[in-house]
Amino acid sequence: MRIPHAKFLIAGGLIVAGLGYLMFSGIANSMVYYHTLSELHEQGGRLEGRGIRISGHVQPGSILRDSTGSRVEFVVFEKDSDRTLPVAYQGLIPDTFKDDAEVVVEGIYDPASPVFQAGTLLAKCPSKYEGKAEEHPEAVSLE
Repeated sequence: MRIPHAKFLIAGGLIVAGLGYLMFSGIANSMVYYHTLSELHEQGGRLEGRGIRISGHVQPGSILRDSTGSRVEFVVFEKDSDRTLPVAYQGLIPDTFKDDAEVVVEGIYDPASPVFQAGTLLAKCPSKYEGKAEEHPEAVSLE
């Protein structure tokens, strides 16, 4: 009776180990690190060929859209420095994408290319959509 029990335990252990390996390798392959333009400039060649995310703001007046509206080229800049990065993106363009919007672009970094080819474009919602704290002078503390 113990031999069939042992077979089930070994088979169950192998299945759990296999699923754990698949989950870990899937997560490791899809992880993309987040960088600022300054970090990108400092690390340069070490990031070549890697999937990266870059955060910045859309430089006003730099947005160029094609006639289909699915391809856009623009310049990302960092507010704390004078660093810029030209970006090209093909795909669905978020409604909140506009001049001076905060964006995150994701793609494979190639330092030899003058334009970063983004596969993903995320635009942060403007702060006007965030809730504002209302002042209530008649509010009473419950302490």
